[in-house]
Amino acid sequence: MTGPVQRPVPGHAWPSPRHAAVDPGWRQARLAEARAVIADAAHHSDHLLRMACEVVIRHGTNEAEREEARVLLLVVDARRPVPQAQRAAQRHRPELEDRP
Repeated sequence: MTGPVQRPVPGHAWPSPRHAAVDPGWRQARLAEARAVIADAAHHSDHLLRMACEVVIRHGTNEAEREEARVLLLVVDARRPVPQAQRAAQRHRPELEDRP
């Protein structure tokens, strides 16, 4: 059984991924936190939802969970203005930058 989900303390940074090597429960705690954000999507910003979806897509425990996170990410991204979405896509796919 895992401990309670950690809450950020104002002015303090979250532990980095290096902590996963020291604390085996670190990754599970981040996944649980991402699931909580997705479950309460109406009360979180699009930016936080995107980050939570990325965590679940990469570290989710089963394919159905990862696929649902992919679909939610598509919905959240569809709400962004087109120029902003295009810039984000170019950052993730540098081969698109060479196009006219």
